Amino acid sequence: MAKITLDSLRHSYLDAPAGDDDFALKRMDLEWKDGGAYALLGPSGCGKTTLLNIISGLLTPSEGRVLFDERDVTDEPPDRRNIAQVFQFPVIYDTMSVYNNLAFPLRNRGVPEDQVDARVREIAEILDLSNRLRTRASGLGPDDKQKISMGRGLVRNDVNVIMFDEPLTVIDPAQKWKLRSKVKELHQKIGVTMIYVTHDQTEALTFADQVVVMQDGEIVQIGTPVDLFECPRHTFVGHFIGSPGMNILPCEMDGGRATFQGVTVETAGTPAAPAGARTEIGIRPEFVSLGATGIPARVRKAADIGRHTVLDAMAGDVPVSAIIDGAAPEPGSEIHLVFNPAHTRVYADGWLAMQESTT
Repeated sequence: MAKITLDSLRHSYLDAPAGDDDFALKRMDLEWKDGGAYALLGPSGCGKTTLLNIISGLLTPSEGRVLFDERDVTDEPPDRRNIAQVFQFPVIYDTMSVYNNLAFPLRNRGVPEDQVDARVREIAEILDLSNRLRTRASGLGPDDKQKISMGRGLVRNDVNVIMFDEPLTVIDPAQKWKLRSKVKELHQKIGVTMIYVTHDQTEALTFADQVVVMQDGEIVQIGTPVDLFECPRHTFVGHFIGSPGMNILPCEMDGGRATFQGVTVETAGTPAAPAGARTEIGIRPEFVSLGATGIPARVRKAADIGRHTVLDAMAGDVPVSAIIDGAAPEPGSEIHLVFNPAHTRVYADGWLAMQESTT
């Protein structure tokens, strides 16, 4: 196992990048502690896989260093980094049985056969493959093949880090939750550093202790799932995480206070937006309610999602979502929206612009 440090890392696929826009990964400094469970979360094309390939040694960064426990491995090949990587699509030996596929990484390193057998059966039990151990891999469906691929990464307990690159893409939706829980359970048991790359917020938030959110090659926030939900540091994080995502509403600043649709909005702290910046209010639908007074709006539609109702309204020409309990007003109804001040924040040019209250 290892602590992983990214020191002034930057990467471009161009031979002679002229500016920041030519870099697929913007400059970043990051440290992952030994034994942690981490996720790289962001949309396709944001740089997640590029970063994973740099850590694994499949790609050499244009600038900066990669350190494993303070040892510079930037120019070392993958086989000298002692890592396991699980890819988006299954990487297995079709002609081998499930057992031999799982055993191969251990046998290749000279692990005694009794230890191989114990470890293979342990991983097979976790992945629900115990009744298929003698089955040839070529006869299995894509779900089970990817389970084997994941098992080949998980079976070793001597690695510095296990990295997952969108490993559940081919897994049946009904199996995803169960498999994520199993991997999380295994991490808690063996304590090896794990990095999980995904564009799926549910996968990231249920697996990781710390989530790194990326956009356009840049890290926009690092935090726990609770941090990302309750206090997004960037409007992208607020919009990307949550279902529905955070309301991002244009606002004006008046004497250090935010106003939306002509109504002064109380916030969680003191707005600190620089002059000339584009200012917006961020408020999650969970913290928008209906009241006798507040911001005037008109109901567009409502969707019953079981325990709650998602209400879509228009405040002037700006859409606002609210998650409410009980019956929803009819479409076209005039209502008033109330924002919970403790969860209402101001953003300037996309970034949080608040001096948070200390009380």
